[in-house]
Amino acid sequence: QFAFPYMLIDDGWYEGSNGGGQFKPTDNITVSKPEMDIPALVTYGRERGVGILLWVHWKALDRQMDAAMTQFEAWGVKGIKVDFMDRNDQDMVAFYHRVLETAAQHHLMVDLHGAYPPNGLARTYPNFVTEEAVRGAEVNKWWGGATAEHNVNLAYTRLLLGPADYTPGGFRNLSPEDFAKQVRSDKPFVQTTRAHALGLFVVMLSPLMTVADSPDVYIDKTGSLTPGADFIKAVPTTWDETRFVAGDVGEYVAIARRKGGNWTVGILNGKAGHDVTIPLSFLGKGRFTAKIYADGPKPDTLTITSKMVASKDSINLTLAAAGGGAIQLTPIH
Repeated sequence: QFAFPYMLIDDGWYEGSNGGGQFKPTDNITVSKPEMDIPALVTYGRERGVGILLWVHWKALDRQMDAAMTQFEAWGVKGIKVDFMDRNDQDMVAFYHRVLETAAQHHLMVDLHGAYPPNGLARTYPNFVTEEAVRGAEVNKWWGGATAEHNVNLAYTRLLLGPADYTPGGFRNLSPEDFAKQVRSDKPFVQTTRAHALGLFVVMLSPLMTVADSPDVYIDKTGSLTPGADFIKAVPTTWDETRFVAGDVGEYVAIARRKGGNWTVGILNGKAGHDVTIPLSFLGKGRFTAKIYADGPKPDTLTITSKMVASKDSINLTLAAAGGGAIQLTPIH
């Protein structure tokens, strides 16, 4: 249903790996496990218009870089996700450049996970598509550090100099109070609303955007999209123009991004509820259909409305605590 162009094969696919994010000197990233036949997966994906990306531990890649990149290209892999660097000393910075240069020679995209903050690598390497460099949604599994306030502040700090592979899309939405009581080890709960989850796809800029939750939360038992999944299916990951619309550090943020003639606005709210006004002066001439995804009565619900607007108009939203919203603006021809 979603027609996503890429699929990531995470840790555990290569000889010696166990899925736990560990490195051993005997690991061999040029050989896939029999039960994870990468050449077969690449062929299967190619037949369906899906490219394969591979996760690798940076130490394994450092040890086998030339051989691994050559093998990945021969398999037909589209890119790599390099993880657990977790430092920014001189040797590690040099490693980044060596990875990006070597990957470019083998026509591979690169996602630097476990990375230091963005510093302009995208201006030098066209095959550099994104990097983690943030405390993303995955920490909700362990200690709950991906709070709504944290998400808001990322827009004012780390996202100023480059993309961030935050891994949004959490659709098991709880209030912060209920989240604190929840046993979270078995399912990926988040402590923000469904509307906040949609806003992340606009505010958290990343040309390679990972939809992080399990498939059953996006497609129900009848095969229909669940509320908000249509937005994830449609939202771009690259943009032609960006505007800061409204916000206050630590409180809330609203970012508008344009792709062609269409605009999309993402709104993230912090820990306190807000009534906010979203001015539409960035739209320019003409009239637009605004599809508005706003906070519903419960964290995992949405209020979805549509109306016609123009650049002279504004949209008023009541943001729940840890809430947010998203607005799709399509020209009326």
